[in-house]
Amino acid sequence: MKLITLHLPETYIKDLDILVNGRYYPNRAEAIRIAIRDLLNDEVWGKNQIVR
Repeated sequence: MKLITLHLPETYIKDLDILVNGRYYPNRAEAIRIAIRDLLNDEVWGKNQIVR
């Protein structure tokens, strides 16, 4: 994995913390990784599978 720096609005961070504190995700980084994976699946990978 590579490290990136990400700037988020304070409201996003507060809401991420709600998910982490509610034990939906183990930490912020994992929640963000899952969100990015799901976005890529919907917008890139999923569309490529349909074309094949």
